[in-house]
Amino acid sequence: METDSAIDRSDRWDIRHFPTIDSTNRWVLDEARAGAPSGLVASADHQSAGRGRLGRAWVAPPGTSLLVSVLLRLEIELEKVNTVAMATSLALLEGLPSELSSRSGLKWPNDVVVGDRKLAGVLAESILPPGDKSNSPEIAVVVGVGCNLEQKEFPAEVSAIATSCALELEKTITRDDLLNSFLSRLAFWSDEISSGNHWSVISAYRARLVTLGTSVRVDLGNETFEGVATDIDSSGRLLVTKINGEHVVVSVGDVVHLRSF
Repeated sequence: METDSAIDRSDRWDIRHFPTIDSTNRWVLDEARAGAPSGLVASADHQSAGRGRLGRAWVAPPGTSLLVSVLLRLEIELEKVNTVAMATSLALLEGLPSELSSRSGLKWPNDVVVGDRKLAGVLAESILPPGDKSNSPEIAVVVGVGCNLEQKEFPAEVSAIATSCALELEKTITRDDLLNSFLSRLAFWSDEISSGNHWSVISAYRARLVTLGTSVRVDLGNETFEGVATDIDSSGRLLVTKINGEHVVVSVGDVVHLRSF
């Protein structure tokens, strides 16, 4: 592990860099449990056991992606924790170069996409203080980001659904540049949450959520159905109208877009 002098650090961020690690989220979670303060950041050239949503692996060749996890300690109600993941995906989207950010959107719950191809994903994991969780003033949230930067090709199984900054931009963006701009926007949105302005996060997230108005297939594990994504609620849950007209609130599940957006 090493500190990263190439990154423009403020007092807010304590950035540690690993040439290789099993998982940046795992490391930051361990540090959080040991009492690390808000603002701890772990980045890596390569993860041997990177994790995505729903227990999936995040696989990227060494040095080709932004792989970073951030510890945020926030005084936030438990039911609003999802806004931290929403804020993180927004921060990454807004941290992209403007010519790419303007063509990108968010796929529920926290993927950054260009057209129908995935550019980045966000994984959020929370640590609740001991005792009465419903009255806990502070929650530690570790947000992990994986963003494809330099890949020019992908394995056959994901080649039709993945993209990278190198494929979408005529100019090069470095990991340090993207990390700086991402952390700058994350500081803004986490301050909004700390100030109680959750609706500003939800409003901005909704405005970039390309899932809305899209025909989707939802896999809940024990049930799969199709419908149209119509909105999100105050907790970031997806509202879907089934083909039969039934309204469903989706809090956790796999959502597939059935048409290009």
